[in-house]
Amino acid sequence: MDTSQKIAIITGGGSGIGLAITKKFVENGILTIIVGRHRDKLDAAKKQLGDLCHPMPQDLNDLNAIPGLVRRIIDHYDHIDILVNNAGINMKKELPDVTDEDFERILLTNVRSVFTLTREVVKTMLPHGKGNIINISSMASQYGIPKVIAYTASKSAIEGMTRAMAVELSPKGILVNCIAPGFIATDMSAKALDTDAERKQKVFSRTPMGRMGDPADIGDAALFLASNQAKYITGVVLPVDGGNSIGF
Repeated sequence: MDTSQKIAIITGGGSGIGLAITKKFVENGILTIIVGRHRDKLDAAKKQLGDLCHPMPQDLNDLNAIPGLVRRIIDHYDHIDILVNNAGINMKKELPDVTDEDFERILLTNVRSVFTLTREVVKTMLPHGKGNIINISSMASQYGIPKVIAYTASKSAIEGMTRAMAVELSPKGILVNCIAPGFIATDMSAKALDTDAERKQKVFSRTPMGRMGDPADIGDAALFLASNQAKYITGVVLPVDGGNSIGF
């Protein structure tokens, strides 16, 4: 392994926004390990993107398995330069219908696994005095959206964790930032909007640019934050949303 080669991990890198970020990284010469539960999606991404895309199937909800996952990556690839915490799940339910189990399931995937993976990766970055962590948030953390209480709680936690991590880790050379995508044309957003005409109309009416974003827009933002052009940026939450978060 060439130790000068930049190594990235992207969770949920086999589809949607994660795949778009993976594509941008690979196109720019970053060896990118994509982690997810569905081997078929990971293998399809590998087939599409080529030799710099390395699938590593793993259920990140198994918190006890995460330290071993990171050890395997270090043993094989030597170091980790970039971690993109992209994997996440959503659930649309009226608040009174959300069970404790529903709430915990969202927090496990969207918050607890992010913390555990980040902690283990940071341990490998600290001896090198450098690293880059990019968390993926959501418009749900920017303003109130009904019927996604657990998802909103999880993404608000991600933004708080981003700031706390940045303050603690940036003096040690590790930058931590967050991207808050607006409404991006993915399978997840289609599932949420295509069956809810009122919500879909509201999305477009309050987005000044008048359209949904492309997954590649998030890929571009992630590539920027992982690059030397962003070497003096840490602790920010960057909306990539066509103006949705400030729309009237």
